[in-house]
Amino acid sequence: MQAKPKRRNAAENGEGIGGDELVLFTSIGNGEDLGPLVRHAFEVGKPETLLHQLKNVVKKKEVEIEDLCKLHYEDFIVAVDELRGVLVDADEIKNALQSENFRLQEVGSSLLLKLEELIESYSIKKNITEAIQMSKVCFRIVNLCVKCNHHISEGKFYPALKTLDLIEKDYLQSVPVKSLKKLIEQQIPDIKSYIEKKVCSEFNDWLVHIRSTAREIGQLAIGQAASARQRDEEMRVRQREAEEQSRSGLGDCVYSLDIDEFEEDSVLKFDLTPVYRAHHIHTCLGIQDQFREYYYKNRLLQLKSDWEISSTQPFLESHQTFFAQIAGYFIVEDRVLRTAGGLLSASQVETIWDTALAKMTSVLEENFSRMDTASHLLLIKDYVTLLGATLRRYGYQVTPLLEVLDNSRDKYHELLLEECQKQIIDVLGNDTYEQMVMRKEYEYNMNVLSFHLQTSDIMPAFPYIAPFSTSVPGVCRIVRSFIEDSVSYLSYGGHMNVYDVSRKYLDKLLIDVLNEALLKTIYSGTTGVSQAMQIAANLSVLEQACDFFLRQVAQLCGIPARLAERPHSNLNARAVLKTSQDAAYHALLNLVNSKVSDFMALTDNVNWTAEEAPQSANEYINEVIIYLDTLVSTSLQILPLDALFKVASGALDHISNLIVTAFLNDNVKRFSVSAVMGIDNDLKLLEHFADEKFHGTGLTEIQEGSLKDCFMEARQLVNLLLSNQPENFMNPVIRERNYNALDYKKVASICEKFKDSPDRLFGSLSSRNTKQTARKKSMDTLKKRLRDFN
Repeated sequence: MQAKPKRRNAAENGEGIGGDELVLFTSIGNGEDLGPLVRHAFEVGKPETLLHQLKNVVKKKEVEIEDLCKLHYEDFIVAVDELRGVLVDADEIKNALQSENFRLQEVGSSLLLKLEELIESYSIKKNITEAIQMSKVCFRIVNLCVKCNHHISEGKFYPALKTLDLIEKDYLQSVPVKSLKKLIEQQIPDIKSYIEKKVCSEFNDWLVHIRSTAREIGQLAIGQAASARQRDEEMRVRQREAEEQSRSGLGDCVYSLDIDEFEEDSVLKFDLTPVYRAHHIHTCLGIQDQFREYYYKNRLLQLKSDWEISSTQPFLESHQTFFAQIAGYFIVEDRVLRTAGGLLSASQVETIWDTALAKMTSVLEENFSRMDTASHLLLIKDYVTLLGATLRRYGYQVTPLLEVLDNSRDKYHELLLEECQKQIIDVLGNDTYEQMVMRKEYEYNMNVLSFHLQTSDIMPAFPYIAPFSTSVPGVCRIVRSFIEDSVSYLSYGGHMNVYDVSRKYLDKLLIDVLNEALLKTIYSGTTGVSQAMQIAANLSVLEQACDFFLRQVAQLCGIPARLAERPHSNLNARAVLKTSQDAAYHALLNLVNSKVSDFMALTDNVNWTAEEAPQSANEYINEVIIYLDTLVSTSLQILPLDALFKVASGALDHISNLIVTAFLNDNVKRFSVSAVMGIDNDLKLLEHFADEKFHGTGLTEIQEGSLKDCFMEARQLVNLLLSNQPENFMNPVIRERNYNALDYKKVASICEKFKDSPDRLFGSLSSRNTKQTARKKSMDTLKKRLRDFN
């Protein structure tokens, strides 16, 4: 039993084994990989040696096995015996198992069939359950697809997109049918593309529609602004009337506040649904920036197309369409900015507005520079101010537009003044300068009351003869129209005092146009006395009408009448017209004096050397008095009393001068006391006439003294020549009291011609002869002293 281990140890110790074989044996015994040894044998070219060594190792192992079997053969025999017993027991058990198996097979065959049926049923159930689950998923997703198609067919694109989004996020990944999933995945982008194209098509249709309706929107909005302006003006009129009534104390004023509720959306109705839908759909698709750019670009192109003006159509005819289109455009843009949820930014709208504003101001300036009719400028200006008022309500800055209007106001008024000048010249040229006769009340209302030209609040009897001619109400109408047009242009413009500016232009009309036209008429040399008198009367009426014109300006400007009535508020034209009245009176006096000179020329027929005093006045004086009576009567009907006094006193002064001049006339070499007595008779008649007219025409109410004072020089001269002591003229006290109107030189020249014959004149009366001699001596003394003085 001990030899076996010893042999194993000897083998293990490598006894009888070469070195290489020992290495190989050790490697095999340790279970090491022989690959390196095999590779080395082949590399050195000795595979046979390795094979031989391996065979030796095999042989040694076989020997060891044999030795091991010999060492344990008894144990093997016992094991075999036990194995045989086990085989017997196994056969018994096998037979028992076969018997039991047979019985089990007999019993379990039916159960096995049922089990197979059950398993098959369970498999079918599982398949059915899975099929039902798959069918439910497919049904839900197909139902969603149907629902999406239904929304698309009805144009409900947002619900369709929400449905697609639900399919993508919640159902698409769980679709069990690959073909269905693939089909849906392919259709979703196509559906989204279809929806995008559809809303873009609707938006493009909206672009076309909104451009065609923008003009109507603008016109309606501007019409609302015009109505609001009219309501404001009516309210101001009622307010002024209430203030005037309160000021004059004509009764209690009832004030009411009228509130007009204005709702923009209730009037300016236009549909932005396609814009909202397109923007929302593009936002849902995640391409909202693309749509914003598309919207901005296309609307800007539309605006640029809108402001293209046709060169074939006058701007006067196209300006309303032009401005209404732009107004409608920006009203729409304002609504989009406020309601479209970020589709437009405020900076974008401001940029577009600045561009449009620059274009509109350029168009206005260019067309204003070419216009030559004031009414055309006014029409465009009114519409532009309404445009400004409309767009200002939407927050747009319109100051540059109003500045263009302000810059054009001088040109407008120049054109308006030119038109008024033509009208005034026509009115004055067609006037016959005769007192205007009104036969009906409506004529009186139209020509007198409407311009406050009445002299009394009592309605006169008809026919009514006015103190002015037909040109006065004609001129008043022209001035009133000028005021209305001027205030209309200046109103609702930039920041200015409309009242002051309107008053300045009114002064320009009255001074540079009306007054100049009247002066040209006065100095034309074609007017007679009656025409000149009527022109002077017209000027007086027009001067008084300045108050009406000023009140008209104040009323249209919304200024209380009490402010217009202040002294510093008067028109400069009033003083100018007053000065022109003096020019008219001067021209009238020249004509009157010329006519009087013609009558007084008959003094050449006076017998200056008559020996006997005439029993009555000279013949020429009757014609002079008749003419003066006609002149005063006519003036009394036409001219105010102060003007009447100027005309009458001027004419009488002229007569006095002519009488004195007659004594100085070179044709009068000498004159007698009888001729002086005749002139004294003439003077008495003239003085009586002057005194009668002074008291009979009401001049005593406005003037002190008398008209006969106009004959002072002639009267003092005649008194001196008829005086018994003419030498008293040289007495300063007496001269200042009785002869202060006489000139030394004139008296000296006249006295030299005074050479009467006392013998022939007083020869039969010794007492009178003595008196005459004393007068002659006194006259000689006066002549001598005057010669010495000179």
